[in-house]
Amino acid sequence: MTPRINLRERLIDPNSPDRRPRRAAYALPTFFTAGNLFLGFLAILKAIEGALWASSGNYGHNPHWQLAAQVIGVAVFLDGLDGRIARLTNTVSDFGRELDSLADVISFGIAPAVLAFVWGFYFLDPAVTGEARNYINQAGYFAIFLFVVCGAARLARFNITTNPVPSNPGHPGKKYFVGLPIPAAAGVVAAIVYAENSEPLRWWPMVVAWIALNVVLALLMISNWRYRSFKDFNLLSPRSFKSVVLTCVFFYLLWNFSKPFLLVLAVVYTGSGIVVRIGGLIRRIFRPHAGPPAAEQAG
Repeated sequence: MTPRINLRERLIDPNSPDRRPRRAAYALPTFFTAGNLFLGFLAILKAIEGALWASSGNYGHNPHWQLAAQVIGVAVFLDGLDGRIARLTNTVSDFGRELDSLADVISFGIAPAVLAFVWGFYFLDPAVTGEARNYINQAGYFAIFLFVVCGAARLARFNITTNPVPSNPGHPGKKYFVGLPIPAAAGVVAAIVYAENSEPLRWWPMVVAWIALNVVLALLMISNWRYRSFKDFNLLSPRSFKSVVLTCVFFYLLWNFSKPFLLVLAVVYTGSGIVVRIGGLIRRIFRPHAGPPAAEQAG
């Protein structure tokens, strides 16, 4: 019986004395990173086209914004693959890591920020005038800028930290991110725009709530709260019966109920870090403290 050869062994250069991967193997994760970068660029263009479309009075469903939200979602998926493929093929490199971070700044920082700007408060109801409109606009600019700068800071911290430890460590056998990953934050923006049928926000209370949400996402990215990374999930490990069923259910819901399903998925993951942190603080408050040691009685 012929022995099985895994993917990493297939990509080893037979002429390399130190068993380095073939040169072509390094192009595989870079291909996914380039796809991520292209989708971010496309999302920016579609967000701008959607703004031009809405400027002519089309305040209903905006196909350009819908496509922008969709390609950001696809970019999130590709971003989760390039790192896994690099580790799987043993082609992790400093160049690939830096390229991935630069692509993430565009695809998950600038692209969702532009989409959040044009969809979320650029078309505020003209009935809101004067100082109120000026304050809302200035708050919106600040929120969008904060989202981008916190996302970039989150990526920089990720690159320079070897073994990050969140302020609320979890189970030793599981891997975590420190702070909300920037693809997840971008996914929240894209999922909300997609779920709302890509119709621009115009009512000022909703615009204010949208601005506040972007500020919260920005602060979560630079927080020290833990989020599951799922890096311990092996793509080549044997699948159990439950995992196969869950995978089928996932794709069924994605195909038939993509808008509510993606929105729930994004909100649940983002909220998981908040719930875990609050739960840890509550347990710390109500945890019984050991009293002072009893004084020795005189004999």
